[in-house]
Amino acid sequence: MSRETGWRRMAPADLPAVMAIAAVVHPDYPEDEAVFAERLKLAPEGCHVLSGEGGALQGYLVSHPWPAGAVPALNSLLGGIPPGVANWYLHDLALLPAGRGAGAAGAIVAAIARHAAGAGYTSLALVAVNDSTGFWRRQGFREVHEPALDRKLASYDDAARYMRRDING
Repeated sequence: MSRETGWRRMAPADLPAVMAIAAVVHPDYPEDEAVFAERLKLAPEGCHVLSGEGGALQGYLVSHPWPAGAVPALNSLLGGIPPGVANWYLHDLALLPAGRGAGAAGAIVAAIARHAAGAGYTSLALVAVNDSTGFWRRQGFREVHEPALDRKLASYDDAARYMRRDING
């Protein structure tokens, strides 16, 4: 019996597959499973997996509330979500080649934007890596230079960009 394809909420049992996808898609930005597990625990409504034919995972999104103009350090635990945050942070969106080309990435970004708007958040933010700024621009994000983030962005690579999108509730 084959599972339905498409995006669904991530479950703790998905973490090994999520880690395998991360190793393929983002090998230059390794993070421990504990990082993903904590974000899933803190913001389960922001964590999703893309299920393909037969239920095999083809991608994931990990996102959570986080202050605008700030970026959690790579491979670090948050410890909690600061109170009063009005920004939703897209920590990681990764798709295997089999999950690309059918609009899945744009669909989950739109779904998270709707969720964030409905929950009262006023913006979305992320760090674009792997030459993905064009994709994020098409999703309504714009590059924002925050001098306080320069050192943190350099820990990704020279092309990393902090990007933000206002949400029209």
